[in-house]
Amino acid sequence: MSGQQLRQSTPASTGTGGSVAKPKHFTFKVVLLGESAVGKSSIVTRFARDQFDQHKESTIGASFMTKEVPIDENNIANLHIWDTAGQERYKSLAPMYYRNAAAAVVVYDITQTESFAKAKSWVQELQRQAEPSIVIVLAGNKTDLASRRTVSKEEGSAYAENAGLLFFETSAQSGENIEDLFVKLALKIPRSAEPARPSGPSAINIAPSDSNRNASDNCAC
Repeated sequence: MSGQQLRQSTPASTGTGGSVAKPKHFTFKVVLLGESAVGKSSIVTRFARDQFDQHKESTIGASFMTKEVPIDENNIANLHIWDTAGQERYKSLAPMYYRNAAAAVVVYDITQTESFAKAKSWVQELQRQAEPSIVIVLAGNKTDLASRRTVSKEEGSAYAENAGLLFFETSAQSGENIEDLFVKLALKIPRSAEPARPSGPSAINIAPSDSNRNASDNCAC
């Protein structure tokens, strides 16, 4: 069974007067990757809960949220979003999260050139090791800090175009382009008919054993 398409519901009948087709629900696994403190967790929280925490702590291991996105009047995408930790000591865990993912959002901070270079390396890794049909989005976050920009929009857009990626500049703080990013991502993901039932709580932290971990490492907002 493909990890990209986990579930499709079937139309339901209504009484003797005929049947009314309910929207089909498709569940897709989405993973966020990028350096620590580029704003991955803040992007997910803004999208799923429309909230922003200026002092959000760094993710330990990974966190999980879900949200439904209408694809069209007949189809709904249920996005299962895994937000991975950006610290180097968790990098080896990343394949566990992007394996069988339908889409990946690779995030960099427009005020940190090094994070853009790291984003490129994540894209290259996904293109080598993830599902061949994975949809990759490159997101330059923190447009609210445009006065401190070191990576131009043109540079990010040109790289994304050359690499065959969707591209957005976003602000988790203001909400700029956050909803649009996930809607366009859901529209881009191929749909299939392999059924399954999703599971899992609305939010959970997965923390690997690490006696040296510190939840206050680098603000992730």
